[in-house]
Amino acid sequence: MRDLREWVARLKAEGELVEVTAEVDPHLEITEIADRGMKGGAPALLFRTVRGSRMPVLINQFGSERRMAMGLGTESLDALAGRIEELIELQPPQGLVQKVKALGKLRELASFMPGTAKSGPCQEVVLPEPDLDLVPILTCWPEDGGPFVTLPLVFSRDPRTGVRNCGMYRIQKVDRKTCMMHWQIHKDGAAHLRDSQGRVPVAVAIGTDPALTYSATAPLPPHVDEMMFAGFLRGRKVEMVPCRTQPVEVPASAEIVLEGYVDATDLRPEGPFGDHTGFYTPVDDYPTFHLTGMTMRRDAIYSTTVVGMPPMEDLWLGKATERLFLPLLRMTLPDLVDMNLPLEGVFHNCAIVSVKKRYPGHAKKLINAVWGMGLLSLTRCVVVVDHDVDVRDVSAVAFRAFSNVDVGRDMLVTEGPVDALDHAAPYFAYGSKVGFDATRKWPGEGVVRPWPEEIRMSDEVRARVDARWAELGIPFPR
Repeated sequence: MRDLREWVARLKAEGELVEVTAEVDPHLEITEIADRGMKGGAPALLFRTVRGSRMPVLINQFGSERRMAMGLGTESLDALAGRIEELIELQPPQGLVQKVKALGKLRELASFMPGTAKSGPCQEVVLPEPDLDLVPILTCWPEDGGPFVTLPLVFSRDPRTGVRNCGMYRIQKVDRKTCMMHWQIHKDGAAHLRDSQGRVPVAVAIGTDPALTYSATAPLPPHVDEMMFAGFLRGRKVEMVPCRTQPVEVPASAEIVLEGYVDATDLRPEGPFGDHTGFYTPVDDYPTFHLTGMTMRRDAIYSTTVVGMPPMEDLWLGKATERLFLPLLRMTLPDLVDMNLPLEGVFHNCAIVSVKKRYPGHAKKLINAVWGMGLLSLTRCVVVVDHDVDVRDVSAVAFRAFSNVDVGRDMLVTEGPVDALDHAAPYFAYGSKVGFDATRKWPGEGVVRPWPEEIRMSDEVRARVDARWAELGIPFPR
């Protein structure tokens, strides 16, 4: 997709969009409608008549596995992960044929580097003064501190290296030209602010095609450009345009652009906010985002999401990350067979991983390795099961954990950084983490009795019953 409008047209053509013409209120009402839809399996929703604004509101665009895959131009997330795995294959080419293939991969990757244009659709309308009152920013939950922009692409540059970063951080509206930027301590934007010790030029793009939107959430290595990754996902490079009031570039096809700066010396209370954890994030001090410019497309569409008690739309953004970045994890952790970040763990509270054990203590090694991997280091609970257990079957995982774990032998407890939104931690962004080795135990792992075999029917008998099932006349599925 080239832009959000092409994506909306695709959703409509595929029967994955409902257009609502009745007037709705961006203060709490849209959240209640969307929350029911997200939990009930509804399609994407486009609210055409929004009280207090002329802009329509798009929500729940990523709210199913099918729509998430459609948005990234693939039949399945695992199929797209296979493309990534091929691209990052680091084995040195042997022979002429492999060298030619490797050269082709490099050329393909280079073709996705973002381009630059002088102007684009995102600057069709240039406001003489920023005016956030034109945008139907949602107040999502009753105790929220105000309206929040929840699906923004926030662009800034490392003040030391000049490397561009694009992240997704919630933004609280204060007034027509002032916001609060929720740059958590572990995020790249917060690092830019710390290193600048002053002002950081920032641009916020709202309403982009799905590949761009997703790329802002992706946990990419620090020096990998999110816009290049978006180009890879969409199969076409991203065109960027320079902002009019700040030295930052934004996607040319964005619906709305907010230009300004974040000030390290201007901290103010931000929140509360009904977060993806299912709880309110309390008030804390965050830097102020001062708007210096605002542009948009004609008849702009406001793209947003709601987070709260799971499952919500962000579940499928998280699942995309889980599947697409598994090949990258395997490069560093070849022991890792599969991974599941279950919705009950809200991304950072639980990781279920599987391992094909090769030696005593292998599962515990993997637990410690997960805690050493980027933002997975914030995971509060890691559960390791054997390679033949489906990590996505939480019931099967729970059965192994409840059956196979001896607390004194199989549990690891450590302290370290945890997610800034972890309200159970005794300190801000610091607390305890636990790992469970739920694998079958080997000699040398503290077992002094024989480990029992799981009960399974023989393959021969299962095949025989499969062949006879129709003649048995039993109505329930075999």
